[in-house]
Order: sequence, then structure tokens, then C-alpha cells
Amino acid sequence: MDRLRQRADFLAAANGPRVSTPAFVMQNRCRHDGGPIRVGFTVTKKNGSAPERNRIRRRLRELVKRVDAVSMRPHSDFVIICRRAALNRRFAVMLDDMRSALQRLDRRHPG
Repeated sequence: MDRLRQRADFLAAANGPRVSTPAFVMQNRCRHDGGPIRVGFTVTKKNGSAPERNRIRRRLRELVKRVDAVSMRPHSDFVIICRRAALNRRFAVMLDDMRSALQRLDRRHPG
């Protein structure tokens, strides 16, 4: 999996389907190329101080590492926009939230 870094990629994902959970919002964009799955993270200043935002970002990156790559649609971009709850929500619960969000995204965009 690669990271999204270009603003244009984040904006393109914003136009796709999205799923909301208590800790984050996940946006998805299917690309029609042979590229790898790419993931981007958005953690804004309203989520806390710099150390808190960094902790949230680390937690989200670890979630993406632990979720099955099979459950993520190939040739897709995912943007995860965090919420303040991501700081204190139990990690196992967030992992279940992410798996559920991926399944719901898959149902919304079957092709």
C-alpha cells in the first residue's frame, strides 16, 4: 500500500462514496489503472494539539496495516478523515469499525 500525498488525489476521493464511523470518515475512489492501493489521512487542528494529532495519525496508520489487504478494493484510493474520538476509542473497536466501513463501501460501489 502506498500513501496519498497530492491534494488532487484527496479531492478526487472526496467525490466518491463515503462511510462514517464514530472515530473517522472513510472516502473511496476507484482508479482504473494497475496501481496499488493508496491511503491518505486527514487530521485537522480541531482534533487537538500537534502531539494528539500525531498520535491519532499513528493509530490510523496502524489500523490500515492490520486490516486485511484483501478487504480493500485493489486499484483504489482511500482517504481517512479522523474525528476527535479516534484519540481515545479502543483500538480493537476502531479495527472493527474499519472493517465494517470497508464492507459498506464495497456494497456501495460493487464494480
